[in-house]
Amino acid sequence: SRRALLVSLHERARRAEAEQGRRVAEARMAERRTLAREMHDVLAHRLSLVATHAGALEYRPDSAPDQLARAAGVVRTGVHQALEELRQVIGLLRDDDDLLDEGRAGLTLADLPQLVAEVREAGQSVRVTDRTDGAALPATAASTGYRVVQEGLTNARKHAPGRPVEVLLDGEPGGLLLIDVRNPLPEPGSAPDVPGSGLGLVGLTERVRLAGGRLDHQATGGEFRLQAWLPWPA
Repeated sequence: SRRALLVSLHERARRAEAEQGRRVAEARMAERRTLAREMHDVLAHRLSLVATHAGALEYRPDSAPDQLARAAGVVRTGVHQALEELRQVIGLLRDDDDLLDEGRAGLTLADLPQLVAEVREAGQSVRVTDRTDGAALPATAASTGYRVVQEGLTNARKHAPGRPVEVLLDGEPGGLLLIDVRNPLPEPGSAPDVPGSGLGLVGLTERVRLAGGRLDHQATGGEFRLQAWLPWPA
């Protein structure tokens, strides 16, 4: 009957609306998880730099005044940058429509020189070998690759401060992008200068997996090695 048809159409519309609501909620939750990873990656890097320079102020009070002033300036700047980055993330979380409708331009391997400069400024020796010949990377590989290097440098600064770090980028279109970050293991019995949450590698593994790649990390041969393989379409 017509009434039965109307009831059926109404029920179908209700189910479609409920399904749409569920999909929107899932999309929002996925974006929130992405933002949580972004927050961890960015703040862990920034605050570990702050802790390194703050440690210099604490353990080297007899340093030259200009060195103390420079370290204090880095601490102040780092804290301000961390607060600004946190404010931006919180602002995004407050507006669900922005989360779904606006893309967020993230850092990529094109920004690697600035990252390395910051780490060197904090006293860590970093050598980068780039065998990709500056070829244009797909956006996902470029942004994920940056986070791999950032996490590797952050871990090295936490667990082996001052020790040299090697970063290798290799690969070509039509194959895989390899990111290899390695540093000497800390001395036995030494505690990290900066405590970690333990979530960095967990989140990074998931990030790389979602990008279609694979992450591996291991301590072997007296060094810690972090490697990622990411798709690089032709």
